[in-house]
Amino acid sequence: MNTFKIFSIAVIIAGSMIAIVLTDKAQGTAQNVNTIATAYSVSVVKAGKQNISESLSLVGTIGAHNDVMILSETQGRVVKVFANVGDYKKAGSVLVEVDSELKEAAYKTATMTYDKAKKDLERYENLYKEGSISESQIEQVRWTFQSAEAQYIVARRQLKDTKITTPISGIVTARFVDVGSTVQGAPQSTVVANVVDISKLKVKVSVAEKDVFKLKIGDNVEVTTDVYPNASFEGRVATIAAKGDDAHTYPVEVRIDNSTKYPLKAGMFGRVNFTLKNRQENIIVPREAIVGSLKNAKVYVVENNIAKLRTVKIGGEIGTNVEIIAGVKEGEVVVVNGQNNLKDNAAVVVRK
Repeated sequence: MNTFKIFSIAVIIAGSMIAIVLTDKAQGTAQNVNTIATAYSVSVVKAGKQNISESLSLVGTIGAHNDVMILSETQGRVVKVFANVGDYKKAGSVLVEVDSELKEAAYKTATMTYDKAKKDLERYENLYKEGSISESQIEQVRWTFQSAEAQYIVARRQLKDTKITTPISGIVTARFVDVGSTVQGAPQSTVVANVVDISKLKVKVSVAEKDVFKLKIGDNVEVTTDVYPNASFEGRVATIAAKGDDAHTYPVEVRIDNSTKYPLKAGMFGRVNFTLKNRQENIIVPREAIVGSLKNAKVYVVENNIAKLRTVKIGGEIGTNVEIIAGVKEGEVVVVNGQNNLKDNAAVVVRK
């Protein structure tokens, strides 16, 4: 009887101990489950610095390096034409000749009068030095010479103007007169021809005010066209306007050399690709890491498996990334996925 009691008591004690052990294990398991349930799974990147090089691409119209409308400076009838559309003419070449018979006669008369006045002046200057004539007499001779010289200059210029020349080397793109046409001089000068120099070209684009200060004269650019999809042309920024238009854009002119392999024409469209100056190195992270708007941006930084909410300052967007100029240090771990359910100081599990 006593032996049975002792055995029973031993069984009861053993059962109690087993129950306690099982209870402790169950509680531990429950705690682990709760811990896992409250640790959020996230993806992260390590914040790093990069050299930031922005690009800007704008479409503009390609223009000639020089585009001149040739005007007549004399009046008369066209007697000869030396230029056709498409001809290349060097600077000073005669394009059109106007009847010059009367102007040649006037030039000959002015030349003879000028030569005589010049000889008379030389003779009277010698007499004046010898004291043979008075001061009033020499002044009269000097005035006569100056008058003859002025008439000679006018007659020479009028004769020269009968041969209408191009002031630039280039291609004749239009001719507005033919033999027999009558031309007029100033103030209603007749347009004779149009000559363009396309040995060099310029592309004009309008740049927004937020970008224009990132450009400077002399910057290298790349110009492409739809006509030659596989060709690019090197150019430089030639001018930047100091005054914008009503749309707050500023005219910028780019100069390029015309290519013999891929010749361009004035009036074509060209795409100008600017590489803006590099800014200082700053932290770059993916755009999806940002919580909230870019104006009031925040990110989660993981420290010892705890997500810390940080306020950051955004410098700008670069493609699918953003530039952080304050709030995150290089090498810190930033959450880029899974942050929608996070709160400050929440436990996280980093996905591999």
